[in-house]
Amino acid sequence: MQRSGRLGVGVIGAGRVGPVLAAALAGAGHALTGISAVSEQSRERASSILPAVPILEVPEVLERSELVILAVPTAELTGLVEGLAAVGAWQPGQIVVHTAAEFGTAVLAPAARAGAIPIAIHPAMAFTGTSVDLARLPEAWFAVTAPAAVQPIGQALVVEMGGEPVLIAEEDRPTYAEAIATVSTFSSAIVDQAVGLLRSIDVEAPGRVLGGIARSSLDYALARAQPDSIDLAVLRETGFDEGREDR
Repeated sequence: MQRSGRLGVGVIGAGRVGPVLAAALAGAGHALTGISAVSEQSRERASSILPAVPILEVPEVLERSELVILAVPTAELTGLVEGLAAVGAWQPGQIVVHTAAEFGTAVLAPAARAGAIPIAIHPAMAFTGTSVDLARLPEAWFAVTAPAAVQPIGQALVVEMGGEPVLIAEEDRPTYAEAIATVSTFSSAIVDQAVGLLRSIDVEAPGRVLGGIARSSLDYALARAQPDSIDLAVLRETGFDEGREDR
């Protein structure tokens, strides 16, 4: 398949992630060829974020596309890739990207055997499935896993979507996924617990009350992970020290 700098991009899955990434690539000049959407909710989401993009069956999306984004639930990814390989849907030279945190490119092996180019790209952010996410992509890092010769393609796609790429080795994807899940689950659980405590004493709008301390505490915790980028003395003057969030 011949490719220029601009690709025909198709998306399999219209959950919260796929349409947003497709919209970001369209903003970088790529042409959107189609998106698959099964449920009524996913069809509405696709139509909302990508109003001019046709909703197609999966084989037709693959047939039209030079770059295919597989944005499906993790549990469905292996079966989808294998099933499409069984019917000869993958095309030589086609770039195939999945967005699951847990997997590298091994899960794309059936497509690679057909001549497709496998890349795993996971955006490390929580998606709402709305256009609001587009404005947040520049703040996000994307884990890129790919064969060495293909890594520049994955990194370039991330940059075009507005994000920052970080290379993750194939064998390190489970650890990466665990880190992502830990932050997501733990942060949500802690906030829910704190909100519950305030509600138990009849505090109105507990989310607003906790918002400032939650964001500043998280920012400080993340800053400690890259100490060269912060001045701890300044943080202490603002009420933080290395062991406590206030005095």
